[in-house]
Amino acid sequence: MAAQPGPGMTLVLLLLLVASCLVPTCAAGPATTPAVQVSFIGDEADAVLSILTKRQAGETIVEADWQRLFSSEGYVRLKKRELGMGRALDDAEFRAFVHSDSLVARAAALEETLRQYRRVDVAAAAREAMVYLPKDARIRARIYPVIKPKENSFVFDVPSDPAIFLYLNPDESKEKFENTLVHELHHIGYGSSCPPKRVADEIARLPENERSALEWLGAFGEGFAMLAAAGGPDLHPHARSGAAERARWDADVANFNRDLKRLEAFFLDVLEKRLIGAEAIQEAGFAFFGEQGPWYTVGWKMAVVIEKDQGRARMIRLFCDERDLLTAYNQAAARYDRKAKKPLASWSPFLATALSTGATRGSRP
Repeated sequence: MAAQPGPGMTLVLLLLLVASCLVPTCAAGPATTPAVQVSFIGDEADAVLSILTKRQAGETIVEADWQRLFSSEGYVRLKKRELGMGRALDDAEFRAFVHSDSLVARAAALEETLRQYRRVDVAAAAREAMVYLPKDARIRARIYPVIKPKENSFVFDVPSDPAIFLYLNPDESKEKFENTLVHELHHIGYGSSCPPKRVADEIARLPENERSALEWLGAFGEGFAMLAAAGGPDLHPHARSGAAERARWDADVANFNRDLKRLEAFFLDVLEKRLIGAEAIQEAGFAFFGEQGPWYTVGWKMAVVIEKDQGRARMIRLFCDERDLLTAYNQAAARYDRKAKKPLASWSPFLATALSTGATRGSRP
C-alpha cells in the first residue's frame, strides 16, 4: 500500500492475525454470506469536526457536543481497543486534544480529507484485495476514519467484528488512502480463511517452539498485503507514495539478502529454543517491523518471486498455509538466479524442512 500502517497497527495485526487466527473462529462463514460486506463510518470524525467548527465560529461548546463524540461508534470502539491494549483512553485528555489550537488550525484540511475519503468506493477496494485471497475468503469490516492524538492506523477485533481504524491524515492523497485501505482489507480477508482449519488444528498440536516459529511466518502477511495493494508483481508498492517513502522502500528492499538471513537467525533461535517464552519471542520478532521493516520487504519480495515463477494461485496457497513457503521460495529463487545479476539469498534447507514437516529432524548441517 502507499501509506503503510505504523508500528502500532502492525503489533495489533500480529496479535490478531497470527495468534488468534490459528483457531476455528477465523474460518470462513457460510457459503451464502456475501464475500464483501464493508461500511464506512465517520461519526467520530464528524463529531470532532463539529466541535472544531463551533470553536472557529466562537460558539459555545455544550455537553451535548461532547456526548455526541463520546457516544459515537468510532470513539466507543476506539476506546475499547485501547483498553484491550492496556492503554486507557481518557475522555478528559481527549477533550483537551480536541480543544487544542493546533487541531483547530487544521480543521479545514481535516474536513476536506474526510470528504475525499468518503468518495472512495470501499467495496471496490475490498474486491481488489480479494484478487490476492483464497476463493473462500470473506471481507467483512467497518472502516472508521478517526481524528485522534496518535497518528497510527490498525485493525481491531478481526475474529468477531472486524474494524479498520484509519488516522485522518490531510497529508495523504485520496489515491494513497485507497492503497492503504486495500492493504488493510487484505489483512481482514486473510484472517477470514487462513490458515485452513485443518492446518490450524495441526499447528496447534505441535510443540511450543515449532508452533511459535510457524505462527511467526504469518508476519510475512505484511509483504503479501503489500503485493495485493500494489495490484501485481510488476507494480511498485509505493507507486502512489511520495518520493521519500518510495526511496526508503527501495533502499530497504536492496537489503533483502541481508534481512532474509537476519530473519532466518530469528526463526532458528525460536526453533532451537534459544528464544523461549512469548515475551522474549515477541520482543525479537517485533524488531523486524519498524516503519516498514523486513516482514514487509522480505515478505513482498518472496511473494513476487514465487508468483512470477509458480503463478498467483500457487503463491496465494503458500501464504495461506505457509509450511511450504520457504521451500517454494528457495526453488523459485534458484530459477530466478539464472536470469538475475544479483543472486537472491535462500533459506537454510534445515529451517525450510523443519517448518514444512512441523518437526525438527536431526541437527542442523
